[in-house]
Amino acid sequence: MPKTLISVDPKKLPWEQETPVHNRWHPDIPAVATVKEGDVFRVETIDWTGGQIKNDDSADDVKNVDLTQVHYLSGPIACEGAEPGDLLKVEILNIGPLEGDEWGFTGTFDKENGGGFLTDHFPKATKACWDFEGIYCKSRHIPGVRFAGLIHPGLIGTAPSKELLDIWNARESKLCSELGTSKEKTLCSHLHTRPLATLPEPAGAMLGKLGHVTTKAGKDDHWDAVAATAARTVPGRENGGNCDIKNLTRGCTVYLPVFVEGGNLSVGDMHFSQGDGEVSFCGAIEMSGWIDFKLSVIKGGMAKYLPVVGPTPLAVNPIFEISPLQPNYSEWLVFEGISVDEQGEQHFLDASLAYKRAVLNCIKYMAKFGYSEEQILLLLSCCPCEGRISGIVDMPNAVCTLALPTAIFDRNILPSEVDPLERPGVSLRLIPTTTGVAQESKVCPPAPFDARL
Repeated sequence: MPKTLISVDPKKLPWEQETPVHNRWHPDIPAVATVKEGDVFRVETIDWTGGQIKNDDSADDVKNVDLTQVHYLSGPIACEGAEPGDLLKVEILNIGPLEGDEWGFTGTFDKENGGGFLTDHFPKATKACWDFEGIYCKSRHIPGVRFAGLIHPGLIGTAPSKELLDIWNARESKLCSELGTSKEKTLCSHLHTRPLATLPEPAGAMLGKLGHVTTKAGKDDHWDAVAATAARTVPGRENGGNCDIKNLTRGCTVYLPVFVEGGNLSVGDMHFSQGDGEVSFCGAIEMSGWIDFKLSVIKGGMAKYLPVVGPTPLAVNPIFEISPLQPNYSEWLVFEGISVDEQGEQHFLDASLAYKRAVLNCIKYMAKFGYSEEQILLLLSCCPCEGRISGIVDMPNAVCTLALPTAIFDRNILPSEVDPLERPGVSLRLIPTTTGVAQESKVCPPAPFDARL
């Protein structure tokens, strides 16, 4: 068994962990450990919210989640010999849930606190909790479904340089400032997640060895300076980050660009399973976990192997080798979407809108079998469904597809002459006529707050 380089205790608060965690990207956040090339080691992670979401039947915790705190990451981990311009080769040798904490959750945020891809259709917070049974999982909130998971880190990346950090902050601030003006980006009019980007925010910041907001804010000039510019971990960027690639499991290799001495690798946001797109946003089966790594350095690898597409040599993205391990599903029901919005308006080769339509088509189809639309939204976000851009050149419509594995259900979901609600299915009568998933207890605006602070 590999040595445990970073251990966590999910029963402790994030800022009480023995090895400090962090929830921002910044070159000044120091490494908490250093490894040599070829070392094999284990890293444990807490769930991305730091324990804010509970294994219960209420979605109030999702509704009121404090999103200034996320994502909690283990690291940074420096690799000896890694220098700016190198590639950090990261091999994922093994991965799993933390022993004694074998459960996870999937949720949809309230429209006023996080929102999401379909927040205009599903504005209220919901939640489904999942129990793990070896490689399989099932949920009391979505009966009649059982599937094999593909455990992976939703977030893995290296630390940015100051130059790269400045690029992130400038371009994301510009995007937000253009909202409501003639320069507003096209998608803003029919995708309703707000804000458009999560800009630096000292509230909730945990900066690893530099300390936590509760003890450092206003008392440490260096902490205040770092927190004021540190990038949030919400999107994927040039350093990797929150890319949510569901196939990134054991047997995979990630080639990450190095922007600072040591590379400073961080990892977190562990998922038991995820559907392509993570369409509910709070949306894989989120869990605590562990991951075994081996690191090596490819000297000068950025210039040799990473294409530069942009105005700066830093405009690169990681590349991946995908594992041969996949859930073995062979029969699928596929839903199509095109670039026409819900009001019937034509858009031009808009793949995001086309995928949104494919997801909505699947949700409304599966609701005919006794599920609520909320249950299917949560399911599509975390089951091993496959999303594809099927056509991107035949103007004016992009075509996207969503393939749903039929074997995960305990009944036949294919079209036939038999009415959907008259088909055999041991749990059909267990599905409530209401949403079935954990819901908000009161109809009132969310009040993001973590009493632990």
